[in-house]
Amino acid sequence: MNDMTTKLILTWDILPEQEREYFEFVIREFLPGVQKLGLDLSDAWATVYGEQPQIQVGAVSDSFETIHGILTTPEWSELKEKLMVYVINYQQKIVNLRKGFQF
Repeated sequence: MNDMTTKLILTWDILPEQEREYFEFVIREFLPGVQKLGLDLSDAWATVYGEQPQIQVGAVSDSFETIHGILTTPEWSELKEKLMVYVINYQQKIVNLRKGFQF
């Protein structure tokens, strides 16, 4: 894949009864950890109605290779493992960045 701005899209649902702990973890550890790994947070969405994942987070980087490399680090594995304590239905995908909402 050629170098162009690329986006990592993460989606999940928060486990019932875990909302408070989830939000504390995401604000204090997950989002800062994602940034520390070299990804720039671009957007975050919460679904309030409909059959879509409850949470969507987007982060961008300069290339597919950069994002893929980050996703193979022990630091990413540790962050994701901690997130999984609070969420279900986790999915991730890497796409070419384009204007507007991306799912």
